[in-house]
Formats: sequence, C-alpha cells, structure tokens
Amino acid sequence: MNSVEELYGATVTGTDGDKIGKVDEVYLDNATNQPEWVSVKTGLFGSNVSLIPLSQATMSGDTVTVPFAKAMVKDAPHHDPGHELSEQDENDLYAYYGMSGTTGTTGTATDTTTTGTAGTGVRGEGHDTSGPNTDDAMTRSKEELHVAKESREAGRARLRKYITSENVTRTVPVEREEVVVEREPITEANRGAAMSGGDLTEEEHEVTLHEERAVAAKETVPVERVRMGTKTVQEDQTVSAEVREEHIDLDAGQETTTKRDR
Repeated sequence: MNSVEELYGATVTGTDGDKIGKVDEVYLDNATNQPEWVSVKTGLFGSNVSLIPLSQATMSGDTVTVPFAKAMVKDAPHHDPGHELSEQDENDLYAYYGMSGTTGTTGTATDTTTTGTAGTGVRGEGHDTSGPNTDDAMTRSKEELHVAKESREAGRARLRKYITSENVTRTVPVEREEVVVEREPITEANRGAAMSGGDLTEEEHEVTLHEERAVAAKETVPVERVRMGTKTVQEDQTVSAEVREEHIDLDAGQETTTKRDR
C-alpha cells in the first residue's frame, strides 16, 4: 500500500464480505508520509463519510480488505472531509476500532498526486475536480445501437375438414311401355285364325307393361389432396432507440488552441 495512486477508487470490503464502498480520500501519516487512513462514502446515496485505518488492511488488485464489518464502519466517528485529522480525532477513531493510537501523528487529507509531494494536496494539470483524480485526460464515450434478430412464435395455422350438404338435380331420359291396340280387317289371309274359336265367346287377353324409373345412388370419390407447408417471406422492420453521446466543451477565459493526436 505504498502507492497512493492505487488506493484511490479502490473497493473496500469488510470481514463479512460486503462491499463497504470506494476509497474517496487518502490520509497520510505526517511523519512517515505513508497512507494511514482512507475515507469511504457510506449511507444512502453516499451521504455519510467514514474513516477506516489501514494498519490492519490488505490489498489485492483494486480491492482493500479491512477487518471490520460494514455496519461498524458506517457508525464510525464523523470527520469532515478535506480537513486534517487532529491527534484527538485519531485517538477517538483508534479507540472506536479497538486499536492503540500513535501519539503525535496527524493525518493529512490528500488527493491523487500527479506532481508535488504526497500529502500536500497538490494536483497536476488537468486533474479531476469532481472526485478522486484519474489522469490528465477526459474520455468521451457514446452509445451505439446494435440490432439483432430473434425468432418467436407469431401464430398457428391448421387445416380443418368438415362436411356440407347441397341438393343436386339431374335429368335422365326413361322409357315406359304403353298399350297399343292394333285392329286389322278380316282377309283371306287371317280368316282361318279368326274362325278358329267358337262362334260367340268371352275372352280376356293380358299384356305386361314395363317402365324405367330414375334411381339416385351415391358414391364417394376422391377430389384433391391438400397439405400445409411454410415459406419464408422477407420484409423490413424499423427499430428505434435513444442513444446517448458525451460531449466535451472547453470553458476557458482566454484564447486556446486545440491539438488532436493523429
């Protein structure tokens, strides 16, 4: 933890594994010029600032682990950010955390130092005034819209077969027999047949008459085969979304020259 730069913005976690917050300020020991305390914003929307001692802390990557629970850190004695720690302030904090204080040392609030001596609060050109210092350049970013496609069920189609009825009329020619009476005069050719019976007799002759009648008969015959399939059609759809872009304006009281790297 000899590097003040590494501490700024580092994540602080407690013994319970919960994230306590991020390092906002680093306080140096005036005698050794080494980091002794860090301040972390806690509470709702970071409304509270708590100080944590580093004497028993460990650092791995960008994470600082301290042997205190998050609730304990949140309830630590309040200290106004940006002011040096007095000897009494340190003793009160050490007593709260159950540690023995160091006599005659006072912590000095410091920000990330690009030039000057650590602990003096001197920042380099282009430093970050809105919070923990990053570097001497500001990154401008923008959102880009990426459109993808997803497949989803749009509906279902089915074939349904049902029966309807209708009256069908057909006209067909039919034949029937009718009685035709033929009369022929008596001639020498048929006289013998005419005189073969008695002189006066009673007789009956009968003939069977026939006729055709239209009869309806139904037969089921196949008409066509119907099946379902799918085809793909293409169309254009428009997707709209709001994208944001950062802009950087220069607020200077004198004429400046802008230089761009190529």
